[in-house]
Amino acid sequence: MKSTHKEYNEIVFQCRTLFTKKMTDYGAAWRVLRLPSLTDQIFIKAQRIRSLQTNTTQRVDEGQDVEFIGIINYSVMALIQIQKGVANQPDLNLKSALDLYDRQLNIIFKLMIDKNHDYDEAWRDMRVSSLTDLILQKLLRVKQIEENKGKTIVSEGIEANYHDMVNYSIFALIHLK
Repeated sequence: MKSTHKEYNEIVFQCRTLFTKKMTDYGAAWRVLRLPSLTDQIFIKAQRIRSLQTNTTQRVDEGQDVEFIGIINYSVMALIQIQKGVANQPDLNLKSALDLYDRQLNIIFKLMIDKNHDYDEAWRDMRVSSLTDLILQKLLRVKQIEENKGKTIVSEGIEANYHDMVNYSIFALIHLK
């Protein structure tokens, strides 16, 4: 069996490659998206995954893996938006965007290492459908925090939820391989 670090990094490479290609095609047009818009994009992807997992037929020839990659990349975009604020015009070149992308993934990777140690890789015994449900739960939490104007009383903030969604998506993609 491959190590978690190696499998994780293979998924991140795949996501980063797609992010790079989309940045090349579209530039940083995503920089104009407000946080609730990114949350809704992620929600659409998570709902489609759940639909694929529960429906017997599929009409669009793209599987769960594409949607999990989308969740990862949109979550990283949201984290960059939190860090930099929303722009009125695309304001990042490819190199700057990739530097920000890598910084966020490094933070998320360290979190995975720490949690993976404490939870003893419990995710390996989870079903992909359970990871999907956890992502949907995190999205509903983020939406509520957004409705509360970012204020929480005792709960983790929005960033922690995006971090978890990235890690759950990576775990799901490892399972799907």
